[in-house]
Amino acid sequence: MNYRSISDMNDAIVRNLHRLPRDIDLVVGVPRSGILAGTMVSLIANIPMTDLDSFLAGRIYTSGITKRWAGLDRQASEMRKILVIDDSIIGGTAMRDAREKVAASGIEGDFIFAAVFGLSLQHEETDMVFEAVPHPRMFQWNFMHHVFLEQCCVDIDGVLCLDPTEEENDDGPAYEKFLAEARPLLGPTRKIGWLVTSRLEKYRKLTEAWLASRDIKYDHLIMLDLPNKAERQRLGAHGSFKAEFYRKSDAILFIESEHEQAQRIAKLSGKPVLCVETNMVSLPDPMSLPALQQAARNLPARLRQINSLDGRKQAVKATARALLGERGYQALKNRVKRPA
Repeated sequence: MNYRSISDMNDAIVRNLHRLPRDIDLVVGVPRSGILAGTMVSLIANIPMTDLDSFLAGRIYTSGITKRWAGLDRQASEMRKILVIDDSIIGGTAMRDAREKVAASGIEGDFIFAAVFGLSLQHEETDMVFEAVPHPRMFQWNFMHHVFLEQCCVDIDGVLCLDPTEEENDDGPAYEKFLAEARPLLGPTRKIGWLVTSRLEKYRKLTEAWLASRDIKYDHLIMLDLPNKAERQRLGAHGSFKAEFYRKSDAILFIESEHEQAQRIAKLSGKPVLCVETNMVSLPDPMSLPALQQAARNLPARLRQINSLDGRKQAVKATARALLGERGYQALKNRVKRPA
């Protein structure tokens, strides 16, 4: 799983800032995630910004009182070189729609269309892509709304809701009150494959009721079948319980709340774990026994993919990218496509 955080987006923008013309008058973010990218470019380069709909209506965001210069106070009609940016591009629908809206508006200017992340460094709908991030991929700002969520294991406490305090975590009335009134954190908009939690099995009904109250959809709820909190602590079963289920499942990613547990789950399962505490993906040692076991388990599916026409094409592309690098691959691809 290729994961990019908001910090990664910032780094990609900073690394590629030199590729942008120095005389850009305005940054326009493509709603919604492109507004995040546009804001970063605007703040880093100290350039006025707006969103696409506001731009088409002739409105530009007001600027603060720091880093003032005359260019921040110009009207939309005075902007001549305009960067239109989105967070990512796959098929190009959003960027194509942005191009069509700009063209239909009749607004004159020198437009540059860009995306921070793309499947490759070149795309026909953009003038530039800052960083290639191939599938499968997730971003910090969309992983709870991603189609891959149905293939993920997801922790509850610290991900979907706040962790209980020491006072609330009494394995008694205070804990039951916490379960019923847990304060929500991340709200998924897609069905989750497996909710895997160290909550005890005896609290299933309270947990299911809270999930229903938040309209959280899931296929399976996996809970720890131990008699009480003391026994769970004695066994230290939090990470090992999650890792064992994850290892045996078909899930492609575990979304965990705590950094240390994320590392332990990755080590024991041989599979990647996303930690929401650090917004980093913990990967297992590829030569560890769990990782080798997972590779062997996935081999038949990979072979079936390669035996299909599309699978063979993807295998050739992956090999070419590995040998030539992304720039070399794109150069070869353009050379092959060039008409005689």
